Amino acid sequence: MHHFNFKPKAFLFDLNGTMINDMEYHTMAWYGIMTEDLGAKLDYESVKKEMYGKNHEVLERVFGKNKFTAEEIVRLSTDKEKRYQQGYMPHLALINGLDLFLERSKNANIKMAIGSAAIPFNIDFVVDGLNIRHYMNAIVSADDVETSKPDPETFLKAAAALNIEPADCLVFEDAPKGVESALNAGMQCIVLTTTHTIEEFDGYPNILGYITDYTDAKLNTLF
Repeated sequence: MHHFNFKPKAFLFDLNGTMINDMEYHTMAWYGIMTEDLGAKLDYESVKKEMYGKNHEVLERVFGKNKFTAEEIVRLSTDKEKRYQQGYMPHLALINGLDLFLERSKNANIKMAIGSAAIPFNIDFVVDGLNIRHYMNAIVSADDVETSKPDPETFLKAAAALNIEPADCLVFEDAPKGVESALNAGMQCIVLTTTHTIEEFDGYPNILGYITDYTDAKLNTLF
């Protein structure tokens, strides 16, 4: 068995695609709004590639910086999140094995935090819907940072909230921009292959390895 040669003091989790396998529902919600409501000539795969950062950043990448007023951005973002939650609610579940991994981590006194570009509305939907808030020592959302991933702010704020040095934190991510954020924060990373292929992570030196879910026996070597 391959070993992760690292004993972290804290686990920092991205949320979407990392704790729950829901990125398809975010993409479907945005695809409907962008193509049906806003008339963008985009296929599904093109929309999928823009699925990172804050909602206003997604809209700006696709439509340009001054296309929408602040009020329109709020309305579009709210509509998108409502569509996402309605679509994903029947499927809301932790990625396989994560429930036991969280329990084991807590029992091992490893601190845990969520560091996500999601807004509190969506984070609350997940952590309260799945009853995992008691595992988290801190939560950093889109509302808590000035600059989204790949900027390191999200993960650095999570580490600071835990009072753990960045080098002692291990990040769980599913997206290249998130891995880059961890790299910029001076943190090592384990990648969930829920959303992207392994080839899409070429060139990131901070990746310890890849897992499909939290039942992977390699995770036992972290404790």
